[in-house]
Amino acid sequence: MPNHLYYGDNLRVLRDSIADASVDLIYLDPPFNSNASYNVLFKGPQGNESAAQIEAFDDTWHWTDAAEEAFGDVLRSGNGNASEMLRAMRSFLGENDMMAYLAMMAVRLIELHRVLKPTGSLYLHCDPTASHYLKILLDAVFGPTRFLNEVVWKRTSAHSSAKRWGPVHDVILYYAKSDKFDWIGTHQPYEDTYIDAFFTHTDPDGRRWRRADLTGAGVRNGASGKVWKGVDVTAKGRHWAFPVEKLDEMDAEGKIHWPKKEGGVPQRKRYLDELPGMPVQDVITDIKPIHNIGGERLGYPTQKPVALLERIVNASSNPGDVVLDPFCGCGTTVHAAQKLDRQWIGIDVTHLAIGLIEKRLRDAFEGVEFTTHGVPQDLAGARDMANRGREDKNYYFEFEKWALSLIAAQPGNQSKKGADRGIDGNIYFGKTNRALVSVKAGDNVGVAMIRDLRGTIERERADIGIFLTLTPPTKPMVAEAAGAGQFEMDGFSPVPRIQIVTIEDALALRDRAVRLPARRDDAFKKAKRESGGGQGSLDI
Repeated sequence: MPNHLYYGDNLRVLRDSIADASVDLIYLDPPFNSNASYNVLFKGPQGNESAAQIEAFDDTWHWTDAAEEAFGDVLRSGNGNASEMLRAMRSFLGENDMMAYLAMMAVRLIELHRVLKPTGSLYLHCDPTASHYLKILLDAVFGPTRFLNEVVWKRTSAHSSAKRWGPVHDVILYYAKSDKFDWIGTHQPYEDTYIDAFFTHTDPDGRRWRRADLTGAGVRNGASGKVWKGVDVTAKGRHWAFPVEKLDEMDAEGKIHWPKKEGGVPQRKRYLDELPGMPVQDVITDIKPIHNIGGERLGYPTQKPVALLERIVNASSNPGDVVLDPFCGCGTTVHAAQKLDRQWIGIDVTHLAIGLIEKRLRDAFEGVEFTTHGVPQDLAGARDMANRGREDKNYYFEFEKWALSLIAAQPGNQSKKGADRGIDGNIYFGKTNRALVSVKAGDNVGVAMIRDLRGTIERERADIGIFLTLTPPTKPMVAEAAGAGQFEMDGFSPVPRIQIVTIEDALALRDRAVRLPARRDDAFKKAKRESGGGQGSLDI
């Protein structure tokens, strides 16, 4: 059972690990932007998108063998509507990035439909670049009658674009698995103009209220048809909307307005602070995007505000329900689910994102419990991953990225294979300060490697060097590191200029295994501590 965080391709995870009809709510925000590097987890020390930026994963939405395989999977899926729709799209669009994206999405949407309960719902968040194509695919997979809403979220206040209307909104497509879907509903705050127009009365204590009728149409003979406090509404062809006992209670609480005009019918006082707000509407303008310097921002440019996900989770699930995000990025969906006492499943294809989510949850929820799959959980798992890396370089680079994520470091060569010039990772701190990270997964580590790291930080004019090693260091290595002296920053205690951190220490302490003054934490900013949030099961 949840809560579970999976590293890997969500298609494989869905097929191998998620049972039929086991999920109550799915939210997904699949990446697509053919004109930009869309999933950028990290920025350089100045926040600019320069050559130093690190892509969380390369844009894989290109027509390749993988796209052709996804297209074939849809044709063999048994979903005739999806097969015919995707075939028609390929005939129209040809073999390009958009078609690759749609093929990759179609096979995943079929799996997502499979894992939804009959009472479940799906929300697909996208921008207008592909929303119209995705809606057609969803109609094919779920059925056109299962479409419920196109929700519009105004994600920015203004956008300057040449020769077109400023694009300021995203689209969220809302579908149900069947006509028995759960709809709990929720409310949004009243707009100021509505409050000013209708809540025109104020008590001496400052509470705002509006008038509301205490009567209903038609005459009744029961308790609500009685004369109350000398007022007979039956003469007007109406009846009291509440029993006399309830009217007495409301009057005693000061919640009835008595008109000064003789013969006037009393009215109910509806206090603004007692009302839940307006039932949610399909145009969302009251949830603002995350500001570049906002406390909620974790360094992930496509990060959505928790409030947006809270509204979706509240509207379409109950406490204890299972919420799934197959493209969970920086983990906003699982954060909202944890906060609202739902169980959750998150999937992402990068170690960087998984590390960010783990840190985010631990920062925000004291005592949070979840199981992470697909990444080493102990020293034995780390050694196994490193051993596989000796046989397959792809595994080595995965080990390297995983190890860096433990201490919240950025990959040093844009997460791409090739010469790293001795820089496997970076940690920025202070205003412009930098620590270089060298990752070693081999058994044979020696003092020469520490000397090389010293030379690298001098060449790069960095402040600190971190030697992150799977194998414990030798005594000469420790002595050589100590000989590099201390790094000092005004207002902070000195820290070693060369620090040797074992993978075992990093597993236990995470980013606390590294000693840095005034850590800026661009990569993994600390999530605000939440007061709520239930604990998930550790059962697999």
